[in-house]
Amino acid sequence: MTISITGSSGFVGQNLRPHLIELGHDVQSFSLRGDWQQQLPKQYDSIIHLAGKAHDTKNTSSAQEYFDVNTELTKQLFDRFIQSEARDFIYFSSVKAAADTVEGVLDEGIVPSPQTPYGQSKWQAEQYLNSQPLPTGKRLFILRPCMIHGPGNKGNLNLLHNVVSKGVPYPLAAFDNRRSFLSIANLQFAIKWILKNPDVPGGTYNLADDDALSTNDLIHLIAEARGKKAKLWRLSPGLIKGVARMGDTLKLPLNSERLKKLTESYVVANSKIKGALQIDKFPVSVRDGLLATLRSF
Repeated sequence: MTISITGSSGFVGQNLRPHLIELGHDVQSFSLRGDWQQQLPKQYDSIIHLAGKAHDTKNTSSAQEYFDVNTELTKQLFDRFIQSEARDFIYFSSVKAAADTVEGVLDEGIVPSPQTPYGQSKWQAEQYLNSQPLPTGKRLFILRPCMIHGPGNKGNLNLLHNVVSKGVPYPLAAFDNRRSFLSIANLQFAIKWILKNPDVPGGTYNLADDDALSTNDLIHLIAEARGKKAKLWRLSPGLIKGVARMGDTLKLPLNSERLKKLTESYVVANSKIKGALQIDKFPVSVRDGLLATLRSF
């Protein structure tokens, strides 16, 4: 199968592209920068659209940048797909297209109400894709992954890892939460079977590991990965929130956005994608996936 892929230089692309090549696919990468329509391969069976403007936790990006990249370029690329003979369009959206905060468990039945330009730009792209008549024989997959991780991945996991590795006590243990994660191995598994099985129906699907963990659970896993004992401090949440607000102004490592990511609950249901793939569970447990990531740091 010939697969065109955008965003191959990002973390997901750096892992997914060689995985697909190893499976025997002909993978053609192209950039959406500049005159990208001249770069788009003329013949391909499926297109995987990974490229996009990621959520900027430092809040330095303008809102329009998100819509220019995440919405408009996706619309243009999908229009080209509709005109092509390709079978599949796989768009990587985000759970943030559905909701910024979650009470209970997030499933695909929620009425989306994103609050940030990042989530709004992804949701607008989804709306456009779903509004276009899909020719017979074509499939559209809108995938909403939660926090993706894997060996070499940076971000908040790396920040937590550095804190624990240095023996610094984790000061946010008083926050009670549960979060979903997505191992890159489980993401690869889902894409493999979508491409392999033409009977998997197109649609909008959450992507998440089978179980959720608290951040305190994650601290214990980091300590286990480093052969250390976890140190947790239950400091006053009000005090921590005050420090985070100072971080917004002083550009400290801990700001309100990072505090939210570390302490909020965000549990994502994955039963719909498992039903479509006809599996009972994903191959990699959340614990094993996270340990593989953490041991790579």
